[in-house]
Amino acid sequence: MHQSPFLGELIGTMTLILLGNGVVANVVLKQTKGESAGWIVITAGWAFAVMLGVFTANAFGSAAAHINPAVTIGFAVLRNDFSMVPTYLLAQLIGAFLGAVLVWLNYYPHWKATEDPGSKLACFATGPAIRSSGPNFLSEFIATIVLIVGVVAIGYAGTSDPDKGGIPSGIAPYLVGMLVWSIGLSLGGTTGYAINPVRDLGPRLAYSILPIPNKGSSDWGYGWIPVVAPIVGAIVGGLVLRAFSF
Repeated sequence: MHQSPFLGELIGTMTLILLGNGVVANVVLKQTKGESAGWIVITAGWAFAVMLGVFTANAFGSAAAHINPAVTIGFAVLRNDFSMVPTYLLAQLIGAFLGAVLVWLNYYPHWKATEDPGSKLACFATGPAIRSSGPNFLSEFIATIVLIVGVVAIGYAGTSDPDKGGIPSGIAPYLVGMLVWSIGLSLGGTTGYAINPVRDLGPRLAYSILPIPNKGSSDWGYGWIPVVAPIVGAIVGGLVLRAFSF
């Protein structure tokens, strides 16, 4: 099997979106086994999606397993090395788009069974609980800083001796999943915690072109926030970590 960082980021991000947006579809769409299962199920599903996305990215050749442009940019700022940013971001965007298409295929009969266009869009892209650009931006900004600092902190703990409280090898993806679960439970109620530009952009693009019965607007008027705010949060998070010499 030919492995590469590009392939790893693509397959890892595709896995992330397939399982992450898949759990949203299971809860939101009509006549599924998980209909109306609630926020705990969605946040747990996304946490497991992140965990498996990281493992999958590793398996297909990405040792970094960012599966998120915000993480890629955050680490680029932290290390002052932007050489992999274009490659990773392209792979992540393609992977996110393909993952969304797979969700559409997996739940194919349920799009027609679901009347509400907003519920269909929610299976692809994020949206605010209360629409207000400033607070919505701030929510994504804060949550992304928590993500970047948390990921680096988990990695930092992994460099120390496991016998002295450090994280053993192979445990980090589980902890990153728990980090995302925590962000979703604690901070995600405002905007749906995209905290990942391609997590929103790729599926929103897919939604806009897929033949989904009776779909509504792609809501591009809001769509810039879950792209720009995580990028700004990642830059700030990277700069904060650099200031403390991580």
